[in-house]
Amino acid sequence: MREKLLNPTGALFMKNVYEVLRQKEMELTRLEKEVEALRLVAPLLSEEKEMNAEMAKSSLPTAVNGPQQPIRIPSPPVVPAAQPVRAAGWDDTAKRWP
Repeated sequence: MREKLLNPTGALFMKNVYEVLRQKEMELTRLEKEVEALRLVAPLLSEEKEMNAEMAKSSLPTAVNGPQQPIRIPSPPVVPAAQPVRAAGWDDTAKRWP
């Protein structure tokens, strides 16, 4: 929702058009610099990613007898949580809610 700016007499207050234009031009200049920086860095990052992929492929051991099977790690058995021990007859003496 857009705020209404009021001057002391209660009339609507307008921003200075030249000030708004100057702010927008400064923002545009900042964004142009950011885009240029990204254009410089993007190819470097792309090359680095390709080099890392090639190094990963060359460092992986090759299987002698075909592809390796995944190693299966057995999971521990699930033990249900123990029920709390209650004194005999506690149900009879417990308060009942309506």
